Amino acid sequence: MVGEGIGKVMKEQSLCKGLPPDICAQLSMEQQVIKIRLEKRRFGKEVTVIDGISETSFNLEELASILKSKLAVGGTAKNGRIELQGDHRHRVKKILVEMGFPEENITVIY
Repeated sequence: MVGEGIGKVMKEQSLCKGLPPDICAQLSMEQQVIKIRLEKRRFGKEVTVIDGISETSFNLEELASILKSKLAVGGTAKNGRIELQGDHRHRVKKILVEMGFPEENITVIY
């Protein structure tokens, strides 16, 4: 079942015009191959990077906003990826699974 919050970050798709919205959302989520990794920045700062979520299917800014509020961190959505301040790889995976993304399509890179 599609989790709460994901309905407002889904974009209208021309591919799913004949399908009910719930089925369209589920199909779109199952097609995503999401990679969550940690990057080191200047001065030893850590950033959690989420790649692989389609910009054509989801509004990355709204999805980033949901993640930032649930994790109580700063971050941004740019260049087709979401960046969150700090190391939140496992918590992000748990939240995305709760939102309805299939767990087997989410890879945490160490």
